[in-house]
Amino acid sequence: MSVELETSQGVIVLELYADKAPVTVANFLRYVDAGHYAGGSFYRTVSYENDRGSPKIEVIQGGLSGTAPFDPILHEDTETTALSHLDGTISMARGDVGTADSEFFIVLGDQPALDKGASRNPDKQGFAAFGRVTSGMDVVRMIHRLPSNAPSDSEYTKGQIMEEPAKILAARRIADP
Repeated sequence: MSVELETSQGVIVLELYADKAPVTVANFLRYVDAGHYAGGSFYRTVSYENDRGSPKIEVIQGGLSGTAPFDPILHEDTETTALSHLDGTISMARGDVGTADSEFFIVLGDQPALDKGASRNPDKQGFAAFGRVTSGMDVVRMIHRLPSNAPSDSEYTKGQIMEEPAKILAARRIADP
């Protein structure tokens, strides 16, 4: 199953793993099918230079950046799904386990610190990987390089909020090749 994200920087095509992460994929598709991601954006870029977490990672984060219209979902960890945060993986952003809703991120480079058991989060539960970029990693890298010195509500994300977010113009299911 694939989804196309048409952004102001270009098109990103995602392959989703409904067989390995059914709850997370169903949640993402719920937002896609309801049209909620159209009008959203990629608004945060984390690089080795501006990351305040440990170990450092590189991702772009997107979504609605506000109140999500649907309830949070159960956490599908990478140990359960047998997925890893490799270059181009799409995963759900979260605070505590069970709080993921509309926000997601795409990984640049292999980021094992985001998998279950790693120390990136104090709870060591990692993030819920659920697919990968099959086309448009050049767009992901372009978004990652956008200026990111916009004001932040948090010291943790200072220097990571894009001055001009990359808009998500459309998000739609597409036929698999």
